[in-house]
Parts: sequence; structure tokens; C-alpha cells
Amino acid sequence: MSTIRIHTTQNVTLEYEIASVGDRIVAALLDYLLYGVWVLLWVVLAAQLNLNPGPIGIFLLILPTLLYFPACELFFNGQSLGKKARHIRVVRLDGTPAGLGDYLLRWLLRPIEIVAFSGAIALLTIIINGRGQRLGDLAAGTTVVSLRPRAQHATPAAYLPDTNYQVVFPQAAQLSDHDIALIRRLLQQGLQRNNYLLLHEVANKVKTLTTIRTDLPDETFLQTVLRDHTHLVSAGG
Repeated sequence: MSTIRIHTTQNVTLEYEIASVGDRIVAALLDYLLYGVWVLLWVVLAAQLNLNPGPIGIFLLILPTLLYFPACELFFNGQSLGKKARHIRVVRLDGTPAGLGDYLLRWLLRPIEIVAFSGAIALLTIIINGRGQRLGDLAAGTTVVSLRPRAQHATPAAYLPDTNYQVVFPQAAQLSDHDIALIRRLLQQGLQRNNYLLLHEVANKVKTLTTIRTDLPDETFLQTVLRDHTHLVSAGG
């Protein structure tokens, strides 16, 4: 599967697998299924209560479906509910966090490349582009990546000190040797079993203990914390 490298503002280089076309299609189908459930609930409710929805009711019915994608991606850090289910996410190629403007650009071009042409334009653009970008992504400078742990990653070992290493999270010094050993063991277990839920739980626990705030993927974040702790302990003598 194709990969891309993104250099973040935290001086960390991330290597992502580009989300597969299959994952993106399934995610979209799940999102549209939610559309259908929403409409069905409104129809059933109106029938049960013998209501005539009128213009306001129709507006309230349509509004959530119109705003669904940009709203979800804004509040869920680049993920709709369908993308969450498939563990894929929208990211910017320049390493900066995606914002409302990026999500709106993707959303504005969606009717043209997905709805109007049954997804043919989006599919063709993604295949030709090679970076997982449809027209909306090209306009916004984004792509869609997989958040699943990569099978080819080596088992995390004890990191050797590097005098040229730049610490990303100084808060890693707050962690005890026991914490680090546990993080390394759980990270190894998560990678071996492709258990991204475990990695997410461990990452959240580390963030709580250290008050670190970051948008780095869970695996990359944990690897970085391990490196930072090794360097800080070594530098401290």
C-alpha cells in the first residue's frame, strides 16, 4: 500500500499508509446509511404524530445531512463516524492541523465528484493522483490516511541515546521507569496484534499523566515519548 511522509510542526516526521479506496468507500456508505436512518426516523415520527413537516420541518431534516461531513470532521479531528469505524482520517500534507476551511473545501466539491457522477470522478482522481487525494483534497491540501498500526513496524526496543536528538515532549521526564516499561510492553503488544484500540487507550493514559496535548497518531506519539524519556534520562546523568 502507498505511503506518504508528513513533517509536523512538532518536528516529527510521520509516515502514513494512504487509506485504501475500499476503506473510503465503506466509510462513505456507513455515513450515507446514517443519513438514511436520520430520514427514516423523521418519516416515522411524522407518520406517528400525523404531522405535516412544512418548510421548517424539511429544512430541519436536510440541515444535518448538509453539515454532517464538515461538522464531524471538525469536531472529531478529521473523521466522520464512517471514517472512525474504518480507522481513517483526513490530514493536511504540510503537517499543520486541518481546519474548518479545509473541511469546507472538501465538502463543497463533494457533490460534484461524488454525488453528481456516482463517485467516478473521485475514484479516478484518487487512483491517478497516487497520494489518496480526490479533487476536494487537492483543493484543501489534504489526504485521507489509515490510522491502523503498520504491520512492518519493528518491535519497539530500548532506544539508544542520540546526542543530536531533539526532545519533542519534555513532559516525558515525569514518567517513571515502571511507566516506560509498561508503555513499551503495551506498545509491543498493540503492534503485534494490530490492536489500535489498546494503543489509543495507552496514549490517552500517557497524555493524562503528562498533560501532553498533541494530534500525533497514537503509535507515533508513544514511540516519541519513549525516545524523549530515554534522551532526558541519559542527559540528566
